[in-house]
Amino acid sequence: MNCRFCKRELKDVFIDLVNSPASNSFLTKEELNAPEVFYPLKVYTCSGCFLVQVDEYKKSDAIFDNNYVYFSSYSKSWLAHAKKYTGMMVDRFNLSDSSQVIEVASNDGYLLQYFQERKIPVLGIEPTANTAEVAREKGIETVVDFFGVNLATKLVEKGIKADLLLGNNVLAHVPDIMDFVGGMKIILKGTGVITMEFPHLMQLVDNNQFDTIYHEHFSYLSFHTVQKIFAANGLELFDVEELPTHGGSLRIFAKHLEYATLPVSTNVTKLLEKEKARGLTSMQYYSGFQSKALNVKLDMLDFLITQKKNGKKVAGYGAAAKGNTLLNFCGVKNDLVDFVVDANPHKQDKYLPASHIPVTSESKIKKEKPDYVIILPWNLKEEVMAQLMYIKDWGGKFVVPIPSLQIID
Repeated sequence: MNCRFCKRELKDVFIDLVNSPASNSFLTKEELNAPEVFYPLKVYTCSGCFLVQVDEYKKSDAIFDNNYVYFSSYSKSWLAHAKKYTGMMVDRFNLSDSSQVIEVASNDGYLLQYFQERKIPVLGIEPTANTAEVAREKGIETVVDFFGVNLATKLVEKGIKADLLLGNNVLAHVPDIMDFVGGMKIILKGTGVITMEFPHLMQLVDNNQFDTIYHEHFSYLSFHTVQKIFAANGLELFDVEELPTHGGSLRIFAKHLEYATLPVSTNVTKLLEKEKARGLTSMQYYSGFQSKALNVKLDMLDFLITQKKNGKKVAGYGAAAKGNTLLNFCGVKNDLVDFVVDANPHKQDKYLPASHIPVTSESKIKKEKPDYVIILPWNLKEEVMAQLMYIKDWGGKFVVPIPSLQIID
């Protein structure tokens, strides 16, 4: 396997999470007795450009099929994040009814709806037909396709170019990152701006967020490496923000290299220096991550086995992709965790891949009164704990597994 960016042969293993099904391949009751397909989940670090990447064992067109179960609109905090972003972009870049906003991986229209409320023309690009249909029901025009040079060229031929081109949590999801960024170069107006948000590799390593590794995430990105990828495609990063979302993300701002009017912020230099000081441009930084994940696995299994021996009931909250990575790496099945609840009705009455833990609505927590609730999407723990505060009425406690197992009374 060679690096997706610099084509150097990959030899250095960042972490090996062994084998698991695709994280969002939920099962119906009828599928429980059928064989499941497991794919290797081994991640490498490129010693040349420091792009951390997983091999494409599970093809992207199989992951993002017509039954994709992730809908962005089911998280209140994420909707608030999207609405706040909209206001900031409108003000900063003077967007109006004569502007064109294009979102790549627009999902169910969770974000574009806020631009639409302001009468700003929008276009969504989304490869999953079922989520795109929800966006269309909101009146948001959506192209169902994968984004890259080919689609960008077709849209430009139709006279469509972006004043603001955005993508949240998609840059890490694309198997051919050079084709993806190359497409952005094509579809962006000469004075246009790109913003992309993605989990920051530095936060993943420093906070032991190995559960954010799954087959949908082909790349794990530092600012250092992203800057090089964009520059190779004629795009310049002129600003960056560090965000708390998803356990620590970056929001990058890019423009055409030829567009000199927008100055490059000092934030760019500061973050590059921060990453270098932290060691992200040295291979030593990427060693030892396997043992940190193993410690979580041992603590998780010890906790669950102890509760089972003591006759306690353990449930989970949030049928998130990261939760499936955690449970499958730890080898947890439905004999140790009774059920998982999720607000997304598209996941309810199904079963988690590999572990076969049933997914239900929140009403089951109130009915079953579990002694412990494991918050699998730990990045939303404050939102979840506020929502489920009533479990304390019967002495229930929360468990947060990352960066290390923590029991919260």
